[in-house]
Amino acid sequence: MAQIVGGGRPVNDAERRVIAHLRDNAPGDWLLLHNIEVPRDDDVFEVDLVVLTGHSLCVIDVKGTRGRIEVSGTRWFPARRSAFGSPVSKLRGNGRALKGVLVRERGELDRVYVDSVVVLTGPDAELVDPAGRDSRHVTDLAGLIGTLSDASRVRRGYTTDVGPYRTAIIEALNGSVRRSTTPPRFGNWEVEEELGGDARVTEYRAVNATVRGGETVLLRVYRADPLAEEGPREAERRLITNAYQSLTRIPPHPCVVRSRDFFAVDDESRFVLVLDDVHGQALHLHLPSRPGRHALPPRARLAVVEDMLHGLAHVHANNVIHRALTPACVLVVEGGHAMLTGFDYAKPGTRLHTVANELPNVLDTHYVAPECQARPDLMTTASDVYAAGVIAFQLLTGSLPPAGPDAEPAAGAEAADGVAPEVMDLLRRMRDVTPAKRPSAAEALTALLRARDGLSPVPPQFAAPIPPQFAAPVPADPAPEPSAQREPGRLDRFRKVFRRISGND
Repeated sequence: MAQIVGGGRPVNDAERRVIAHLRDNAPGDWLLLHNIEVPRDDDVFEVDLVVLTGHSLCVIDVKGTRGRIEVSGTRWFPARRSAFGSPVSKLRGNGRALKGVLVRERGELDRVYVDSVVVLTGPDAELVDPAGRDSRHVTDLAGLIGTLSDASRVRRGYTTDVGPYRTAIIEALNGSVRRSTTPPRFGNWEVEEELGGDARVTEYRAVNATVRGGETVLLRVYRADPLAEEGPREAERRLITNAYQSLTRIPPHPCVVRSRDFFAVDDESRFVLVLDDVHGQALHLHLPSRPGRHALPPRARLAVVEDMLHGLAHVHANNVIHRALTPACVLVVEGGHAMLTGFDYAKPGTRLHTVANELPNVLDTHYVAPECQARPDLMTTASDVYAAGVIAFQLLTGSLPPAGPDAEPAAGAEAADGVAPEVMDLLRRMRDVTPAKRPSAAEALTALLRARDGLSPVPPQFAAPIPPQFAAPVPADPAPEPSAQREPGRLDRFRKVFRRISGND
């Protein structure tokens, strides 16, 4: 039975299960410290569990995520909820920060290896990590003690016997960490589960602290440096507030994730974006694993494309450009309904500043229009339509589109079951190399609905009117020029000439 040497209150049942499992089953010489806060520069980070084994000190993060979880790049795509940043990346960073704290307290602890492990407690949790980048640091409850007992995890150059350092480790921990007495709380929102994140933003599921048993929300908590100089601090603030500014321009719509609130903590070291907790999963998980193998039936795939265009048309009609549209930004909820999210780098109308310089760090080039590959700052509604065309092609055919819209598609792509030729032609037009030749999102939606209903496409000049909720906003008429004000009869004379020429006089 391992020894619990201290800690705060566990946040949820998943953490309680892990602590109890180690207490009851781990070797008697292991030491456990749970729910603590560790200082880092002028801030602190939270650690679910620290375990001192015979060969290392391990930082543990507990995740109650259930079902299949696919790893793609730096994000996790669970089967029953939206994607979130890899907890492995963040945990390893926390482990390095803890090591730095220990070494500052006691220099000889430089020889001790600080490991990091994410524990999946869901009984049916399964991590699918094709690249193998995260899986080494992930285990389930049954495999936890075996993982922590594996001395081969200690990297070369570190000691595999921490016995001589136990006292120094305990003293350094006692002198630097503190017990977390309550679950993290931001404003009126109390954290129920940390989902993941990176050095810039952490994602949480939270509940209203004054309404127990109420619905949950998603919190995106952005870190900021309150001590930075005015210039860098203002640039950081603009980037952090961008998603909220974009979403506030967009009226509520069933195909766009809704923002509820945005606020800063007292010292402005963190900014909190509150979003609806959409119980869905990223479209990334519905993309076929290979051509011909589809996760959704044909009509459901078309419905997802339809909802994506509904949402995009609504976003554009309110003068917002998404700019980073990928399958990770399209959430599929129960019943096959789809919603747009991921507005961190959107452009909400005309403004004096830009966050476009951050786009090269986050864009997936497969979904970037040709004219924006080298110039992300040139993104427009047309480049959003291009990205939507690539996503739709990938969802409907099972593969990414060919290099150019006029190139021959991959074998079998055009013959995708249930996909009408008119739809494939629409997707080609959405991916035209010339931005001006692409339809708007509203026009693409109209064409898709006609193709779905078996109606022939109509030329744009004879197309049915766009529904008002998807129509582009009509700019206000400019003030009349001074010359027009000086000649009040000029417009009437022009109308008479026009009627005479057209024979309608």
